[in-house]
Amino acid sequence: MDQASRHAPGSPTGHGGTREEPVGELVQRASQQLTELIRGEMRLARAELTEKGRRYGKGGSLFGGASLVGFLALQALVAAGIAALAVPLPVWAAALIMAAVLGSAAAVLALTGKKEVGQAAPPTPEQTIDSVKADVAEIKESVKR
Repeated sequence: MDQASRHAPGSPTGHGGTREEPVGELVQRASQQLTELIRGEMRLARAELTEKGRRYGKGGSLFGGASLVGFLALQALVAAGIAALAVPLPVWAAALIMAAVLGSAAAVLALTGKKEVGQAAPPTPEQTIDSVKADVAEIKESVKR
């Protein structure tokens, strides 16, 4: 058996040591891995924002349909209220009273809606941001070693 066949695979010395790669190869491999990591994070962000966009779209459509049906129901209720008030009062007074009640309700709803929108979280890809922060921390930690 010659000396070359006695060496362990991957060990040029045959003494159990590991083969050291040139710095250029390590930098190239790290660059490729970083590129793959960034691309993966971008795919995750795109998927997360697509899902959120779908949910916002569906929710908006449902709110639109509910608004239309609610508006029609409110019109019928207003007509019934005016008719009921028109029995003891003139029709113009009944309509004026109903307009004041509806205006007050609209103001309360608008203020409540403004408060809720102000408290809503921005539509950001939160999972992706957390993942990128973890990746950056891991890279910094590995560079320190």
